[in-house]
Amino acid sequence: MSGWAVVVAGAVVVSYGAVSRRLSTTVLSGPLVFMLCGLAIGPLGLDLLDRAKDPEVTRTLLESALLLLLFADAARIRARDLRREEFLPLRLLAVGLPATMALGWLVAWPLLPGLGVWELALAAIILAPTDAALGQQAFSNKQVPPLVRGGLSVESGLNDGLALPFFVLALAAAGEGHGHPGVAETFLRALLLSSAIGIAAGWAGASLLRWSLSRGWSISDWRQFLVLAIPAVAYALCVMGEGSGFIGAWAGGLAFGIHLRRTPADQGIRPQDSDPAQSTSFTERLGLLLASLSFLVFGAVMLGPTLQHLTWRMVVYALLSLTVLRMLPVAFALIGTGLRPTSVAYIGWFGPRGLASLVFGLLALEEHLPGGSLLSEVIAVTVGLSIILHGASAPFLGNRYGAWFTRTLRAEPNMRENALAHDGNGPS
Repeated sequence: MSGWAVVVAGAVVVSYGAVSRRLSTTVLSGPLVFMLCGLAIGPLGLDLLDRAKDPEVTRTLLESALLLLLFADAARIRARDLRREEFLPLRLLAVGLPATMALGWLVAWPLLPGLGVWELALAAIILAPTDAALGQQAFSNKQVPPLVRGGLSVESGLNDGLALPFFVLALAAAGEGHGHPGVAETFLRALLLSSAIGIAAGWAGASLLRWSLSRGWSISDWRQFLVLAIPAVAYALCVMGEGSGFIGAWAGGLAFGIHLRRTPADQGIRPQDSDPAQSTSFTERLGLLLASLSFLVFGAVMLGPTLQHLTWRMVVYALLSLTVLRMLPVAFALIGTGLRPTSVAYIGWFGPRGLASLVFGLLALEEHLPGGSLLSEVIAVTVGLSIILHGASAPFLGNRYGAWFTRTLRAEPNMRENALAHDGNGPS
């Protein structure tokens, strides 16, 4: 990477940080700003950053960002979140996510004829997970009912991890016969072994943190570093075992959060110190910074070159992926819940694609599959359109939907969308 590329990246971070609050209510979302700046410094612009020259920079940055966010998201999820948000996240994850993958696989057949059967499955799986960062205003708008905000947030925090097993198995099936490990070996190493390693690393890390906290032997800054090291260790151990470091990190986050949260009250540990959200705050913020830089690199080295080979098939599949292939499964998953069509449409639309799709696509490209280049280009177009469309629509649609909810609630205070307001447990 050239020195000027580092200077530009640093300048973008500084500039966006200075006006981030002002831009938070506009169509200029963080991912959009970073992506556009990436296009400007890529081969289509100043040519300061090129994946062919710096392949390791791209991979290391994107994988590090996803690794940290997978761990932090998994650690923050509690079983009571799924119960508190009632039916919404469970239906979106258990019904909507598999249905999105299946429908995306079917629709890809006529639109992407250059891909094999399992490469078509990869396209659908890679583009199924959502990324809350791309529509943050829609997720955090206080006018939106807590049930919808909380449900979308929980879905986004879990679906990338839940999509991982489907991804690694489909990748193994696509690469079988091309010198890659088979599905059976991948199942054993990537799913079983990696999950076991991740759970052990997360459990051990939480146990060490509890032991240290009970004796008052650590300071807050170093506790954050302790937590940061856990996903890195889990990832490295999984890679050395030829498994999936991402599955290990996600499983490690789940184990860490569960074990730390069960700290006995009589150990003299403050409640906030046993809260995984507090313990992973630095890990999450570092992950968000790396994710922002990942969108800059994405614009430069993935989206820019793809625009030079753009076809109508890529654009049509990308648009379908962001609309029909997300919204129909969501509508199907929410049948019988009592939610109004307006709410179902809002939930269906805000399924933005982001970092997880980029990393999965990069991993698939590096397997040198026959249709790897086309697969990567379809993913780049879809994520690029998602950054533009979801980022631009989030402030407007969040306010419109919130205003509709407020008006309707006055006439019908017992509407289904207002369920969490009755117990006071909705997210703030």
